[in-house]
Amino acid sequence: MKIELTEQQYRYLLDLTYIGNWVINSTRENDRIKEYDQVESLIFSHCLQHDMSKLVELYRGELIPSRAYADGGIHEAIENYEDIVFYEILAEELALKDMDGEPLTRENYGELMDRIDAYLSEFDEHGTDHVSVDID
Repeated sequence: MKIELTEQQYRYLLDLTYIGNWVINSTRENDRIKEYDQVESLIFSHCLQHDMSKLVELYRGELIPSRAYADGGIHEAIENYEDIVFYEILAEELALKDMDGEPLTRENYGELMDRIDAYLSEFDEHGTDHVSVDID
């Protein structure tokens, strides 16, 4: 297979590849899915041919994203995504808890969404400052 990209599109592909592999493998410790690491290595190997050699480095015989690449802002994008997902999941879980385990129906969907929106507004304004947990 051959894919033709502009230099800018290739640079975006690097970010997409890194983020995808981060999502799949970052929490797996020693149980990484090697096929994704191999694809990442393959995609990043083309940096050497496109005057982007500072974005890749050799580690244990494999080309990987360099420390300069990883420290260049990509993790801020990942963190922004994680923050949004955290608050959205927390808002949904709290809203569902407020509804005392009622099964979701067309009739109560609006109520659920209103509760989620209220929690999201609270989190936008105060983060988790007003959240408390009682541990029995």
